[in-house]
Amino acid sequence: MNLRPDPTFHATPRLAMQAPVETLAFTLMLSPDGTQPDGLAVIDVDPSSGSYGRIVHQLIMPNRGDEFHHFGWNACSSALSPLTGHAFLERRYLIIPGIRSSRIYVVDVKEPRAPKIHKIIEPEEVFARTGYSRPHTIHCGPEGIYVSTLGGGGPDGTDGPPGIFIMDCETFEIRGRYEMDRGRQDKHYDFWWNLPRDYMVSSEWGLPPQFENGLVPEDLLSNRYGHAIHFWKLRERRNVQTIDLGENHQMALEVRPAHDPARDYGFVGVVVDTTNLQGAIFTWWRRDDGTFAAKKTITIDPQPADPADLPDLLKGFGAVPPLVTDIDLSLDDRFLYVSCWGTGEMLQYDVSDPMAPKLAGKVQIGGIVQKTPHPSGKAFGYGPQMVEISRDGKRVYWTNSLYSTWDDQFYPGEGGGAMVMAHVGPNGGLTLDEQFFVAFPEGYRSHQIRLEGGDCSTDSFCYPSV
Repeated sequence: MNLRPDPTFHATPRLAMQAPVETLAFTLMLSPDGTQPDGLAVIDVDPSSGSYGRIVHQLIMPNRGDEFHHFGWNACSSALSPLTGHAFLERRYLIIPGIRSSRIYVVDVKEPRAPKIHKIIEPEEVFARTGYSRPHTIHCGPEGIYVSTLGGGGPDGTDGPPGIFIMDCETFEIRGRYEMDRGRQDKHYDFWWNLPRDYMVSSEWGLPPQFENGLVPEDLLSNRYGHAIHFWKLRERRNVQTIDLGENHQMALEVRPAHDPARDYGFVGVVVDTTNLQGAIFTWWRRDDGTFAAKKTITIDPQPADPADLPDLLKGFGAVPPLVTDIDLSLDDRFLYVSCWGTGEMLQYDVSDPMAPKLAGKVQIGGIVQKTPHPSGKAFGYGPQMVEISRDGKRVYWTNSLYSTWDDQFYPGEGGGAMVMAHVGPNGGLTLDEQFFVAFPEGYRSHQIRLEGGDCSTDSFCYPSV
């Protein structure tokens, strides 16, 4: 334990933006067919380094079949909470769940170029202590580590709804379920919160039979995937309101509240509108009476395409849907980045007015039909997927794999794992760095990214910026 707060903890988003820039990134490596163990790659992102843009270390796990997807820190700026914080924790451990195995790895990155496994939590312990399976998103809260799940109990994860459980942030023991009253919530995906205002927002993807073996077309066209967001009284662990975005808005995924807790709004991305194949972003906000509302503020159109150029799943539509699979918000709450995994676009919106976003920048790379190469000339498989923003907002990193079985449906053939970075102009705009292209080892794909010292989808702030 530190004798003073970790220097990577910041009271406000503005202070975090002024912190030293990242020199390393941690990126998940997954073996799509399970023939190799998954791993964690340490990537040099320091442009003054001789190994810039290269993997400088790989930590390979001892088990196969985990399917690494999302991960997060044991502690972050939320530890500075004046109510229930543990201000003297270290941002030292990465919590990495296997979405397919339900196994959780605790990785010590005290020596960031030589991380090592600190603890392994076997799936039987997860099942016994929570009744949940398929752990997914990790968020460090003031009093512990929160883990969302995509499955309930039973072999196929449909014995009861999925939810959130809490781990001790020092011993990494599983404490138990979060929910006291889940209301209408029966599916899960992402979650995040506004700590001073004491509420949480969660979203929905689908149940394990709807995603583990690929997208189920019948369920999509029948609007059976998730299409609601849920608002919770955080400390009471109680669902206080559910907003249905409309059953045609299938798969409400990433939740991004404003980083400044004085700003009472946020965004959620919708993968596809089944009436027109559009992608969408909804802005949600809290009314004066304490209830919540949501409105569609961004739509992204599909692109017409020759059916001969499309995978079987899309041939009947004659178009490529954007497939909004990730979004991320800069720490100053100015720019929202939207990954369009299907069309191969990374879009940047100025959301200074959250109810009237304006397109400010765009990069084309990969894509089902376009297959646009990187400026270096290297092929970029799949499309922009998991996106991460530097604390100062000047660099945007992303990878290309969504989920192994979905990769194979939408992009038949092996595309290979890749990670790229774009520079952000002072007033917006994106330019890909020609020197930064990380190709992952053969047989591996790449998913979520964490940046040394924190990033824009990690930390929760307890105080408003001045």
